[in-house]
Amino acid sequence: MKKLFALGMAAVMALSLAACGGAASSTSTASSAAEGASSEAASAETAGSDKTWVIATDTVFKPFEYTDASGNFVGIDVDIVAAIAEDQGFKYELKSLGWDGAIAACQAGQADGMIAGASITQERKDSGWMFSDGYYTATQTMTVPANSDITGFEDLAGKTVAVKIGTQGADYANSLKDQYGFQTQTFEDSPTMYQAVLGGQCVACFEDTPIMQASIKDGGLALKVLEDTANEGGDYGFAIFNENSQELLDMFNAGLANIKANGTYDEILAKYLG
Repeated sequence: MKKLFALGMAAVMALSLAACGGAASSTSTASSAAEGASSEAASAETAGSDKTWVIATDTVFKPFEYTDASGNFVGIDVDIVAAIAEDQGFKYELKSLGWDGAIAACQAGQADGMIAGASITQERKDSGWMFSDGYYTATQTMTVPANSDITGFEDLAGKTVAVKIGTQGADYANSLKDQYGFQTQTFEDSPTMYQAVLGGQCVACFEDTPIMQASIKDGGLALKVLEDTANEGGDYGFAIFNENSQELLDMFNAGLANIKANGTYDEILAKYLG
C-alpha cells in the first residue's frame, strides 16, 4: 500500500508540475492546441476581420485541458475550440491561466471568452456569465482511496472531504454535508485535491466523473470512483462575460452545431475518452 501511495503522489505531483507550473500561466495558440488542421485555425485570416479573440482556459482539467508528455497543451476543450475556429474562420489565442485566473481575465476584459469545463448553472448566469449551448454533459461523483472502506455518503459522518473551489463538485458536496455530517476543505486545483485524499488529509473528494476517471487511469492513482454516488449532472458551456463578445459566442454555437453534424465532435470525444 505504501508503494501505491508513493506512486499515486508522484503521479499527482508530476501532473501538477507539468500542467500547472505552479502559479505561472501559459499561453497557447491553435498551433499547439490540437493536431493537424487545428494548427491552421489560429493562423488563418478571418474573412471579414483581423481580430484575434482571446480565449482563457484552465491549466489542468484532464481530459478537457492539460499538457501532454511532449509539452503540448491538449484536450477536449482545446480541440473543440480549434475545430470551431476552423469551421467559422476566426483567429484566436488560447491562454492557459487556471480556473480562477480565466474567470478574472474575462471579467477584467483581458480575455473575450472562457472554455474550461464550466458547468452551465443559473447561479452563474445570474452573476453575469453568458453561456453557449452545452457542449458536453457531465456528472459529479465521490472518489475515495483505493483501499478505503467508505462505500457511500453515510460513511462520511465526522470526516473531511476535499473539493475544488468554484466547481459543481464543490456545490454537490456542500449540498450533502449537512445531511451526512461531514465538512469540506477547498483546494485550488484538481491535482492538489487528489493529493490530499491520497495523503489522508481528506477521506474523499468530489469531482466531475470524466475528469476523475481520466486522472485515475492516466496517472495510475490509487483512487476509486464510487459510481453510485453520481448526481444527475449538467452541461459544460463556453462562456463570455461581456456583450462585446456576443459575436464570439454566436460563432461558437454555429461552429459547435456544424462539427457535431459533420462528425468532428464525435472524433474529438473518441480521441480522449475512447
